Amino acid sequence: MKRILFALSLVALVATTSCGTKKKIADLEAKNKEVQDLLNTATIKLNSCLTEKESLAGQIDFLKKSNTDLINNMNNVTTLSAKGAQNIEKALETIKEKDLKITRMQDALTKKDSMTLALVTSIKGAVGISDPDIEVNVEKGVVFISIADKLLFKSGSYVVSDQAKEVLAKVGKIINSKPDFECMVEGHTDNVPFTGNTILLDNWDLSVKRSTAIVRVLTNDLKVNPAQLIAAGRGQFIPLVENNSSANRATNRRTRIVILPKIDQFYEMIEKEMKK
Repeated sequence: MKRILFALSLVALVATTSCGTKKKIADLEAKNKEVQDLLNTATIKLNSCLTEKESLAGQIDFLKKSNTDLINNMNNVTTLSAKGAQNIEKALETIKEKDLKITRMQDALTKKDSMTLALVTSIKGAVGISDPDIEVNVEKGVVFISIADKLLFKSGSYVVSDQAKEVLAKVGKIINSKPDFECMVEGHTDNVPFTGNTILLDNWDLSVKRSTAIVRVLTNDLKVNPAQLIAAGRGQFIPLVENNSSANRATNRRTRIVILPKIDQFYEMIEKEMKK
């Protein structure tokens, strides 16, 4: 009877933890989508401003040519007509305002891109880009470090290997140097059903346990601030390739560390410009 109660309590605990983690993931993904949508909208508005600027420049050229023709025809006229000068002045002022808005929006986007590029460069320099089992890339402004399963765990295990700790030490150093960054540790499995044991029920459980095992190494051994970390398990449901061979299944068994810089200051800057 005691064993049954213990097992039911453990299942409830895992379910509660999983629900909490899924909510954090959903919130984070929603925030990332919101920022990306805003950046896309800002880019569209930026292109519109550039087109309008080009049109205004054409109007200025036309006005200048009209005034030049007027001067040539009248010979003794040495100044622009009041109306023509006023039109040019208004057009120049409009271009100046557009230029200022374009500059601000470009600065916001450039700062974000520069920060992402600097982060990728530092990560590649730290973990090394020659190892085929470690991949660093950027998707929609988010930096991903993907580590092959064979570097981290034995088959069916969630005990972090000593070799993995060497790689995680480099990642931990980067995270510690970026206190304003958040990192989500995602566990991924192949589609081979996990047979289960007294602790794990399926690939969902295995992916989550592997994620929390890495989080514990980062926090306990490498002193990473726990508030910067999110543990997540994705099971078998986001494969990189088809699970139709042992090599492909090995590719899908991986841990992905998602590094999310807090870009609130850029978000606010773009949002402010969009409201003008």
